[in-house]
Amino acid sequence: MSSDDKAQPRKRLSREERRRQLLDVAWQLVREDGTEALSLGRLAEQAGVTKPVVYDHFETRSGLLSALYLDYDARQSVMLAQALDGCEATLPGRAGVIAAAYVDCVISQGREMPGVSAALAGSPELEALKRAYEQPFLDKCRAALADFAPSGAIGAAGMRLLVGAAEALSQAAAAGELEVGQAKDELQAAIIAMVERQ
Repeated sequence: MSSDDKAQPRKRLSREERRRQLLDVAWQLVREDGTEALSLGRLAEQAGVTKPVVYDHFETRSGLLSALYLDYDARQSVMLAQALDGCEATLPGRAGVIAAAYVDCVISQGREMPGVSAALAGSPELEALKRAYEQPFLDKCRAALADFAPSGAIGAAGMRLLVGAAEALSQAAAAGELEVGQAKDELQAAIIAMVERQ
């Protein structure tokens, strides 16, 4: 490294840029060492910042886990909205888009998400938070599919069925137990069957 390189001051990150950096480092830690190894102190060390910086953004480990889940959920919602914008207005078309968006989002996040989800499920408060974060995604799915249901609506049980099948098939694909295309096809078929029974 030249003396000119050393003399260059590091760019100060905005609050949002720092938060993004911390989330990216947290995802990397979960990917490499699992959710159990994730602590605010370890995140500070790996991100090259002081502990107060991390505590200022997340306050607690639960806060960090919640932020990771929200980050994932936001990505999933964006993927679904983009996919629904250009899809054909048929039940198979919309079911296929929802299936593909869900599986693709889980695959893009790798194996980190099951650990974060499991950690969130560890307490009633965190489970309630997870459910609240899921709701906008479920609302988009319900709106995209309701016109094709015989009753004109999709109930809460149907939406829970969709999420359960989506999580199981996506995780199986992420773990290599199923081909990605097979997971998408099976999920599409499950969504179609669920809608037709409403």
